[in-house]
Parts: sequence; C-alpha cells; structure tokens
Amino acid sequence: MVLSTAPVGEYDRRVVILTKEQGKIAAFAKGSRRPNSPLAGAVNPFTFGKFTMYEGRSSYTIQSADISNYFQELREDLIGAYYGFYFLEFTNYYTKEFNDERDMLKLLYQTLRALANEHIPDRLIRYIFELKAYCINGEGPEVFQCVVCGDKERPAVFSTKKGGLVCSECDGDVIDGVSLEQSTLYSMQYIESSKVEKLYTFKVTDEVLEQLAYVLDHYREVYVEKRFKSLEILEALL
Repeated sequence: MVLSTAPVGEYDRRVVILTKEQGKIAAFAKGSRRPNSPLAGAVNPFTFGKFTMYEGRSSYTIQSADISNYFQELREDLIGAYYGFYFLEFTNYYTKEFNDERDMLKLLYQTLRALANEHIPDRLIRYIFELKAYCINGEGPEVFQCVVCGDKERPAVFSTKKGGLVCSECDGDVIDGVSLEQSTLYSMQYIESSKVEKLYTFKVTDEVLEQLAYVLDHYREVYVEKRFKSLEILEALL
C-alpha cells in the first residue's frame, strides 16, 4: 500500500510503499506526473495492489502496478480522508525497511475498509487502530493483569506511565490512575486479543468511547515521540 508520495524533479515521484515481503520501501515512479503515465493513478496514497519494481544501485524504481483497491470513497470524504492520512502517517512512523510488516499492512488495509463502513464511528475506528498497532509493535498496554505483580482478581486502575493495569495492592505510587468501566476494559482486551479481521465488528457506548479516547490520547502523548501533522489537521476539522 502506498503510504506517501512526493514530487521529484519535473515529472517523477518518490513513493513510500508498505510491502509484505520487504517492509517499508522507498521507490521512484518515473514519469508518473505526466497525465498519460500508466502510473499516474497508481502511486497515490491509499492505493493497494501489486507493484513490480527493479532494484538499482541505491533505490527501487516502479515498473508497473496492478491496483486492486484505490479506496476512492476516502477521496470523496474530507474527514474520512484525513482519518486515512493519519493512519498512513502512523503506519509510516512505526514500520521499518526489511522488516516483516504483514500484520501492520493487514491492519492498515482492514482499517481503511472500516472507514468506508457508515455503521462504525470514525473515532472508534481510530482508537481500535491505535491500540492494535501498539500491540503489533510490542508497545501495547497490559490490560489483563497487574503490570507489577500479575494479579488478575483485585480491583485495578489503568496507569499510562506504568503501562497498564495496576492492582489495589501495588498502586501506592500511581499518580495517573484511571478507573475504567468494565465495558471499556473488555473492549481493550478484545482489541488486543482478537485477529485483525475481527476488530471492526462491535460498537460501544458514548461513555466507553470517551474513556477510550482519554486513555489512548494520553498513551500516545507518553509513548509516541512524534507529532502527526495529519492528526493536527483532523482535530482542527472536527
């Protein structure tokens, strides 16, 4: 999937593509800014398909593309498009070259498909995507047991700085503890433990959505060392 594209010279583009085989790849699409180029519509953000490339001394060059999904509906919805751009930017931040990124690619694809579903709130899609992305990259919070002692029975609060649940016996030094609704905790557990294909199959109450927003916004502020321009634009639009 194309994560980003930028003009190079008069007619070319530099494209960042997330692949199953090689992780994140930067490649040149020569002549793709010419109106009659067969690559003109294939190297835009959101396009998903098969790309044929050859490797030069220092970079890849795209020869052809067989696109299976352009996610055209996102191009026709300003808010949906900026949610999508945020997911692309978030994915670009976390993925690496020469790394197995098939789980992130699958998550990104299913998330963009969910954006086209009018029955799932965009905000819920956002927080599901963020939480699952953290887990895929080994940075997900502990939501099944106390991060200190492993207890699963005692009442617990969620601490962003501690990285998850902290039970009533271990929370003496917790200064950011939040008592989660049972439905909020269950939603987080479901997201962390479910396969990507099963993620976008539920809804939550407004109260649970607000708690997810509070927890995950703070989690991003603590653990993600980047300000996402697309998110800033999205939040200005909402």
